[in-house]
Amino acid sequence: MKIVILDSYPLNSGDLSWEPLNGFGEVTVFERTMPHQVAERIADANAVFTNKVKLNDEHFAGAPNLKYIGETATGTDNVDVAAAKKRGIVVSNVPSYSASFTAQTAIALLLELAHNVAENAAAVADGEWVKSPDFSFWKKPLVDLEGKILMVIGLGNIGGKVAQIATALGMTVVAAQLPGRDYGSDSHHLPLDDALPLADVITLHCPLKPETKELVNAEFLSKMKKSAFLINTGRGGLINEADLAEALKNGTIAGFAADVLTVEPPAADNPLLSAPNTLITPHLGWASPEARQRCLNVSIENLKAFAAGTPQNVVG
Repeated sequence: MKIVILDSYPLNSGDLSWEPLNGFGEVTVFERTMPHQVAERIADANAVFTNKVKLNDEHFAGAPNLKYIGETATGTDNVDVAAAKKRGIVVSNVPSYSASFTAQTAIALLLELAHNVAENAAAVADGEWVKSPDFSFWKKPLVDLEGKILMVIGLGNIGGKVAQIATALGMTVVAAQLPGRDYGSDSHHLPLDDALPLADVITLHCPLKPETKELVNAEFLSKMKKSAFLINTGRGGLINEADLAEALKNGTIAGFAADVLTVEPPAADNPLLSAPNTLITPHLGWASPEARQRCLNVSIENLKAFAAGTPQNVVG
């Protein structure tokens, strides 16, 4: 089997090992692959692993031996899964490997909005406390999360873990109904329009689909409390970034923190990069060593299952 890893660096920058894959055949590892390099690199491959490199039907047409695509991630929006299925190509992903760390990231962003730890610590480092006439100071208002309402959009594996942590902090958790979803008599979910005005914090954990694309837009934001925070560790495309930047500029909401943007890495003119009361981290909410090792382990097990004729974690 000829195995090609198109973008190894995000998952394994050198602290993990691809060695177990050698037992399946000839392995070629590329740290990064640009769009114009994809066709040539997969032309003779039987199996391809990708994290963010896009694969489409044109690529599949030029790779007649390709039978397996392994996503070294949970999301599969970078692969034309329907086209792969038509050509008999199995696509597998790695579900839930980073759920705990992504939840931890969401809570870390929330706590930073509430406490401004970095800004206050920087002030101390700059000598402001030494020069202060008082024993205590803070650069921005502090927010006590106990008793506040957290609205989770997407109460799945990650959203559920965020809800557990928030409950431990004394927050009240409500779940919002996603557009087009029928929750029947489930009292844990409130209609989105009913939940928005109640929430002190909104955290996004739903998948990016046509019905959730730019779910957060000017209308959505206008229904939030002016004191509310918005957190996004889901997908950047859940948000209309221009609308959100304008809302932050106008004080429509109090703050925003995210680990994801619509285009990654972002363009220099992305309006959220200069928006007030905004914290953005570089899509690191999946990348603890433990989570990456789990992802690698399952990726290898996925290929092993495929080779044995019993594919697992199949998408589509």
